[in-house]
Amino acid sequence: MLTPTNAASGDLALLGLMQLVSPALPIGAFAWSQGLESAFELGWVNNEAELQEWLEGVLEDGLSRCELPLLVRLQRAWAAGDADTIAQWNDWLHATRETAELSDEDTRLGAALVTLLRNLGLLPEAKLIPDEPGYITMFAWVAHYRKVPERQTLIGFTWAWLENQLAVACKALPLGHTAAQRITEHMRPLLVTAVEIALQRDDEELGPILPGLALGSALHETQYSRLFRS
Repeated sequence: MLTPTNAASGDLALLGLMQLVSPALPIGAFAWSQGLESAFELGWVNNEAELQEWLEGVLEDGLSRCELPLLVRLQRAWAAGDADTIAQWNDWLHATRETAELSDEDTRLGAALVTLLRNLGLLPEAKLIPDEPGYITMFAWVAHYRKVPERQTLIGFTWAWLENQLAVACKALPLGHTAAQRITEHMRPLLVTAVEIALQRDDEELGPILPGLALGSALHETQYSRLFRS
């Protein structure tokens, strides 16, 4: 029987990551804006420059302090088969979601990913899956299962986040596709920097600092007309 070379194993891991972050992954991520639609409606973000500034802030004060370092910890916990630590960080993440919509987004995407993995025969042992597993928790499991290196896991996650946010802007701001590519060019090195910072954070440094996004998300719950669920 043929066995994959080291290079081929790395290629398989990369392909597994690409599958996980693809917009075609059927978990419904396109339906959520993570508070961005509210920022448009409230007049906080009106153009390309303001959108770029918003994304920089969310990346620096949100992802680099919360989702990214949490992914590292969860991926290591999955590798160790440590159900208690997986549950601890899953609960911690739920506690950091300041609004019903943000909490619902993480829970629903996590449940959708669990359903997909079940249909693909890729779920971990039931005893390792926490109650109400969030999207970040299950994302970390797939990255571990696919043997994706931690750094690449974080790079892939930030890329998926940026693509989703720009897709939201193209539908709701509206933002032209060329403008979206200009923002992508600007943000690419910032994504790498955010990953570098996240990899160095200690536990006591974790937690998002996004009061504006939290306020916008809360107001979005009663927004009269909207395209997205958050």
